[in-house]
Amino acid sequence: MTNLNICIDIDGTVTDPYYWLSDANRYFNRRVGIQDITCYDIKKVMRIDKDAYDEFYHLYGEDIHWKSAARPGTKEVINRLSLMHHIHFVSARGKNLTDMSRDWLKQEGIPSDSVSLLGSSYKVKAAQNLNCDLFIEDCLSNALELAQAKFNVLLVDCNYNRAILPPQISRVYNWSQIESYIRDFIFKKKKQLA
Repeated sequence: MTNLNICIDIDGTVTDPYYWLSDANRYFNRRVGIQDITCYDIKKVMRIDKDAYDEFYHLYGEDIHWKSAARPGTKEVINRLSLMHHIHFVSARGKNLTDMSRDWLKQEGIPSDSVSLLGSSYKVKAAQNLNCDLFIEDCLSNALELAQAKFNVLLVDCNYNRAILPPQISRVYNWSQIESYIRDFIFKKKKQLA
């Protein structure tokens, strides 16, 4: 059996991608709908400046992350994958949220071999350090950086990441498709080694 090092983003990939929307609408007195979220940058979506966003995130970020819901099927698929592969969560969240993020994953019943909160959206170095075979991500710019660094990437479909993708990035729509893709990926890898 080929054991993979699978790196997985948290927000928008493991979690519902729009879990922050109702809190942000309430705080900023907006009426932004899911269909309006056509870019990854919350500041642009809400039409606010960096200082306003930073204040909102400082006040409510941890609570918003804590009450986020996992995407359907996430727990079941990651549990099955963890029986054969190494599961590494790699997130742009600040390092100060490490304990909370680990506790949230545990509460959701989602296993991991490691949790790396980078405080930055640049994930290539972490992927290299973890000998990543496959990275699961929702942010288009992160996916493109990872693909440029020669990583295979699964991009979980969201309103804000629709674009033409290079060959190293495959679009997936749910965790069932992710699991199927990984089975096919292993099969192809085995054929290459034979």
